[in-house]
Amino acid sequence: MARKNCGFPAGFPSFPLSLALIFFLSVNPLRHCSAGGHDYRDALRKSILFFEGQRSGKLPPDQRIKWRKDSAMHDGASAGVDLTGGYYDAGDNVKFVFPMAFTTTLLSWSIIDFKRNIGSELGNAVKAVKWATDFLLKATAKEGVIYVQVGDAFSDHSCWERPEDMDTLRTVYKIDQNHPGSDVAGEIAASLAAASIVFRSLDSSYSGLLLDRAVKVFEFANRHRGAYSSSLHSAVCPFYCDFDGYQDELLWGAAWLHKATRRRQYREYIVKNEVVLRAGDTINEFGWDNKHAGINVLISKEVLMGRAPDLKSFQVNADAFICSVLPGISHPQVQYSPGGLIVKPGVCNMQHVTSLSFLLLAYSNYLSHANHAVPCGSISATPALLKHIAKRQVDYILGDNPQRMSYMVGYGPRYPLRIHHRGSSLPSVAAHPARIGCKGGSNYFFSPNPNPNRLIGAVVGGPNITDSFPDARPFFQESEPTTYVNAPLVGLLAYFSAHT
Repeated sequence: MARKNCGFPAGFPSFPLSLALIFFLSVNPLRHCSAGGHDYRDALRKSILFFEGQRSGKLPPDQRIKWRKDSAMHDGASAGVDLTGGYYDAGDNVKFVFPMAFTTTLLSWSIIDFKRNIGSELGNAVKAVKWATDFLLKATAKEGVIYVQVGDAFSDHSCWERPEDMDTLRTVYKIDQNHPGSDVAGEIAASLAAASIVFRSLDSSYSGLLLDRAVKVFEFANRHRGAYSSSLHSAVCPFYCDFDGYQDELLWGAAWLHKATRRRQYREYIVKNEVVLRAGDTINEFGWDNKHAGINVLISKEVLMGRAPDLKSFQVNADAFICSVLPGISHPQVQYSPGGLIVKPGVCNMQHVTSLSFLLLAYSNYLSHANHAVPCGSISATPALLKHIAKRQVDYILGDNPQRMSYMVGYGPRYPLRIHHRGSSLPSVAAHPARIGCKGGSNYFFSPNPNPNRLIGAVVGGPNITDSFPDARPFFQESEPTTYVNAPLVGLLAYFSAHT
């Protein structure tokens, strides 16, 4: 092909022509391709920088997004604990620990699998993980209690104000043995275990602290079973309500603890609880709420390496996931827009695009090492095909789409200017030192003007099934960025920056 990064790459392995045609027509790659290709290294740098714009608490001297200042400096005080730090999940000022922990797990997985490709950005990526894990250690420091949210979401969402100004309720929510939350606790355990692998060669003491805490948190999650959205329904729903149950997070936590410790007890736990905890459910779902596809891909690496024949069923599930997301193969839960974007039901579609694409890329590498391909009926899904599908999604995000715009703020010549994000849309403290109250930000929210502060690297919720995108703050489903959109994108961008 004359245009870089478009169509099928040179030397692309052969597979049934029917699939080639279906795939080519489904994603229509040539129509919207950027002639010069993409600077994945620049996009990687910006995707990591975004996390600095989401920081809560006392900002460090090396803070690079300068329009942000210290915020929420008394979080946890009402409960007699220090819960400063961590990340705001999206465009609001609440700290939801469930998606924060998932973000941390995916950031860590990105580093674990693609460390060699991250290059000079490794230090910044590790800092992004540590900003979260430092907070998660605080949230799990008290025996028998885990703090899972800071901020009353209803109070916060009734205001449009900078995090530096916020005077909304900073209510602290917790789980304990009488109010269980195996879902959020299981995800925290997974995140701490995954992060312990990241720090193993960088800071063995910190790595050990993370792993020890992961073990304790998992024990708590498993002993006191229940969903946190049942215990704390009025606080966490409908924002981060666990719709898919806590069972997947228990398997997810055990899988990461097995990877981090190599202890037989976690492998035995997975085998024993595979059916009880419904490992085969919703095989093509992966995100902050549902871990099934991620569990199957993560565990399948062991199977493909020939080290875990007793876990073969997880590879069967992972293969079924791969087949369900191939373009041209009908599946009710996975569709493609006319421009080639993965589309799934629900809000913030880009979370599905980046998380599923990450799994495609990770699994393609596991398949390559095992010299294996996925049989999908008469079709053989090779590692090269999976990488190509994942790359097509990344290219769509970066500008190869019908709107001819990047959905990452600050990347490319055209990108969203009016993202649904309080700090970005309101004047910075430096530009407007006077406080902007709860309702004082309404004029900025409804303004047609671009946001005064660019949240570099933020990837918004993205276009809908017709590839249309309203660049306007009120359309939060399309214009709001989240940490868990960017986390798996870090791994994707790292890989393609080194293999293009």
